[in-house]
Amino acid sequence: MTAPTSPAPLVRFAPSPTGYLHIGNARPALINALFARARGGRFLLRLDDTDRERSTAAFAEAIEEDLGWLGIVPDLFARQSDRVALYDAAAERLRAAGRLYPCYETAEELERRRKRQLGRGLPPIYDRAALSLTPEQRAAYEAEGRRPHWRFKLDHRNVGWNDLVRGPAHVDCASLSDPVLIRADGSYLYTLPSVVDDAEMGITHVIRGEDHVTNTGVQVQIFEALGAPVPVFGHHNLLTTADGEGLSKRLGHLSLRSLRAAGYEPAAVRALAVLTGSAEAVRPVASLDELAGLVDLAHISRAPARFDPHELDGLNARLIHAMPYAEAADRLAALGVPAEGAEPFWLAVRANLGRVAEAAAWWRVVAGPVEPVRAEADAEVTEAAAATLPPEPWGPETWKVWTAAVRERTGRKGKALFMPLRLALTGLDHGPDLAGLLPLIGRERAARRLAGETA
Repeated sequence: MTAPTSPAPLVRFAPSPTGYLHIGNARPALINALFARARGGRFLLRLDDTDRERSTAAFAEAIEEDLGWLGIVPDLFARQSDRVALYDAAAERLRAAGRLYPCYETAEELERRRKRQLGRGLPPIYDRAALSLTPEQRAAYEAEGRRPHWRFKLDHRNVGWNDLVRGPAHVDCASLSDPVLIRADGSYLYTLPSVVDDAEMGITHVIRGEDHVTNTGVQVQIFEALGAPVPVFGHHNLLTTADGEGLSKRLGHLSLRSLRAAGYEPAAVRALAVLTGSAEAVRPVASLDELAGLVDLAHISRAPARFDPHELDGLNARLIHAMPYAEAADRLAALGVPAEGAEPFWLAVRANLGRVAEAAAWWRVVAGPVEPVRAEADAEVTEAAAATLPPEPWGPETWKVWTAAVRERTGRKGKALFMPLRLALTGLDHGPDLAGLLPLIGRERAARRLAGETA
């Protein structure tokens, strides 16, 4: 990672509570949280809930739950809806400085003007016509019932910064329309509250997706107009699907809530969200501290971070195959696996699982009832197996000793020996190593299944 900064960084994640977080949102949330974690800094969750119509308490609660599932516990929390007085004061300062001016065009008028500019081969940027309005013209608009929206007057210059990801970066603000900061209904768009909060809260680093690069050019000018220190910026690549499709809240199957409901491990989602599109190979990383040590902003690719959702399956399985019993114990209990025998059961079946919940099916194989599968051609194997069942107690070596005795009696070996036993004992032609399952099935159930009884 890059060298530690001084003082310790304060970073933020500022989602809008207008929908559920998806795996693409997890990328900036995790990168920020891990950046702070690796440097002894702090992480702020700030809800951008100034859109009163679309923001809901349910979505706000879901955001906190989803971040908690990922292992992100914010050090600080704020809602922008609680901070409107600060934005009002900042807007007044910008008006007084001549940087915020009222505009009365309707959306239809602006669209017609944009089309005219495009037809003349001109860039479709706002022409600042509102700056030429006389007080009488403004009063006439007000009398019509029009209420102004307010634009920030940009300096037509290049704004440059040293980006944590992209290196030297700049935005030519002469190529941009003066941005609307306040809607006609008086509500704030994202831009001004974000700057005011970053300045007032002391955010040191703003790390976000590359789709915000142009916003950064605008926001730097607002920081400067308010006399506030400008934070360090970093713009990472965006997570996309394998075919390059951008992620949005409409992709419900990739929401963090749906991934959790589908049985994916948070560590698998974290690894995919963070390591895709970086210099590090995407691999299971169980520890947040270890993952934080792998995040190097300077080594994030400039290309889109393409991922295949099915890659989660492989990551998830690899994590489960290495998962210690202590980590799985409570979840096994919730699946109905009794504490007695749960640890050897977990060690026997985990290598065959893609999700922890799949262990329930294998516990049903152990505890029954199981309908054995027996072929006439294999009768000699099951009969010999029944005749040579060793006395209990059974342990890890029982399977090896027992099958050696059956082989001695029948001359069968390999698949011809093991498959009839598996079908009789489990009713399935696949599954975990029977050396681990057999002691859990026990002698009584094994004998009944070998005899063709459902047990």
